[in-house]
Amino acid sequence: MTDEELYEEVSPGVPAVDGYRELIERIESTHSIPSSVVETLNQQTELLRTVDRQMGAAQLVDQMTAHINTLTDSLSFAVLPSVRQPIAESLAGASTLAAWQALDVGATERAWRHYEQAKSAARESGKPAYLAHAMGEQAYVLSDAGKPDLSVELVTEALRISGSEVPPRVASWLFAAKAEFHAQCGQEPECRAALDSAEQYMPGDGLLRDPDMPSIFLTQEHLLRWKGHSLALVGDSGAVGELYAALDALDSTFTRAEAGLRVDLAQAHLRWGQYSEATDQLGKARLLANRTGSVRQRNRIERLTGQA
Repeated sequence: MTDEELYEEVSPGVPAVDGYRELIERIESTHSIPSSVVETLNQQTELLRTVDRQMGAAQLVDQMTAHINTLTDSLSFAVLPSVRQPIAESLAGASTLAAWQALDVGATERAWRHYEQAKSAARESGKPAYLAHAMGEQAYVLSDAGKPDLSVELVTEALRISGSEVPPRVASWLFAAKAEFHAQCGQEPECRAALDSAEQYMPGDGLLRDPDMPSIFLTQEHLLRWKGHSLALVGDSGAVGELYAALDALDSTFTRAEAGLRVDLAQAHLRWGQYSEATDQLGKARLLANRTGSVRQRNRIERLTGQA
């Protein structure tokens, strides 16, 4: 039946109510979204992720907002689970990206809300890995706010609820994050134990990302950097060597990651009284942070500058 026939059948002689007409039109437009459309939306997320990685998040706010709104509207008017779940999975991935971008530019409340949206979408998608990842990244909002103890609890809960249902690379990522938060709390034994778990779960497939979880970039080189950062926080003398090895192996397209790595190096040098080396690394990190517009990294740099 056409809309006109439908409303005439329901209420003969009574004009259709505009609100219902618009609702039905929206529902019909999303009732049978083909997988190709969802894949196109995922490709758009991937494009935004690539630009963000190399050039920073500041210039992507409008594009990211429009993309999230498109996915949110699609999910809002999809009716059946078979249609909703793929869209929810796409929204979960896009929302974690938007949240990390917001955190990077200093919009902490917006970041928190995006993570809440990501968790909700992940639950509906039925993908524990997406939920665990959103929780793990959300813990960084707490960490940056000076609550690393609560970050430890949140990541621990993410590991608990995901259990054995997440890919090994995701588990490795979560344990590495947990190690960093333990280090921030000054809990060296727990930090080292979490790093050991991260190394045990890290697959040796040489891939940059897990096929089932494109939101996480993690290789042995990335894990080496993470390990060096955490060990530097607990005062391990071998951390500087670990960080320089990670810097040598880092993909040059990870501009913001390089800025963070150089801040880690500066922090490690400062720990051992190597002020000239720390100043050099902070200068290079500042150039990279300015290029990407990373407020988060600039704040880290400024906190260390007074100590160099």
